[in-house]
Amino acid sequence: MSAPDKASEDQAKIAGTAAFSKFVAVLQIIADQDAPLTIAQLAALSGYPRPTVYRILAALMAEGMVVENPRTRQFEVGPRLINLASRAWDRSDIRTTAIDNLRALRDATRETVHLAVPSDAGMVYIEKLESPQAVRMTSRIGTRVTLYSSSVGKAYLAGLEEERRERLMGAIRMERFTEHTITDLAALRAEIGDTQQRGYAEDREENEAQIFCYGAAIMGPDGVPAACISISIPLFRRQQDAHATYIRPLLETCAAISRKLAGPG
Repeated sequence: MSAPDKASEDQAKIAGTAAFSKFVAVLQIIADQDAPLTIAQLAALSGYPRPTVYRILAALMAEGMVVENPRTRQFEVGPRLINLASRAWDRSDIRTTAIDNLRALRDATRETVHLAVPSDAGMVYIEKLESPQAVRMTSRIGTRVTLYSSSVGKAYLAGLEEERRERLMGAIRMERFTEHTITDLAALRAEIGDTQQRGYAEDREENEAQIFCYGAAIMGPDGVPAACISISIPLFRRQQDAHATYIRPLLETCAAISRKLAGPG
């Protein structure tokens, strides 16, 4: 291959990578939202021109990754992406290892149980077991939550070594979700210190009003949190004996799954 041909091929590869990154960015924006988005909203959130966003959406819809509501002209995650994600979650070693323990925890507490793994500067739910009671959580598998406002995020931070924890916390842009949300780095450091002393994390209506959560980490064989579990409770039915009702079962569940991950030793 001549030098000009090689240069053209390299440029084509770079252009293809850039285009793929744009597709992934738009798809991630759609997946992260709790409600469908219009082209105008996607253009504003992505920073791409509307014609570019429209071309990306057309390609994603052709592959079943995104669908459009013909009445509202809004876009949301499509069936093919949901199917691919569900297969990945079903095959996840952590989810597969943890699922029986998670079911037992849900049955024991009768509240919603989440399993979350770290993703960039947040946590993503890879499993959710609904409470059998009337009032349930609006979260779903694939929902992203922050490190500073969720019990799973705080539990994850508390389990990290200091340098890595400080690096993550220093990059956090704290947004207020409720009147109880921590938005100050010094306050977050104090909260993580309290979490380490207690051995579990609390979300005291910080991520969602009227919802109290307890969280704890599943430790991997390397001593780093591999995932975290939360129990989410509507405030009106939170039991007074929280330690016996929620905390002890949560900690025992995390310890049991950690032992499974460690394998025979």
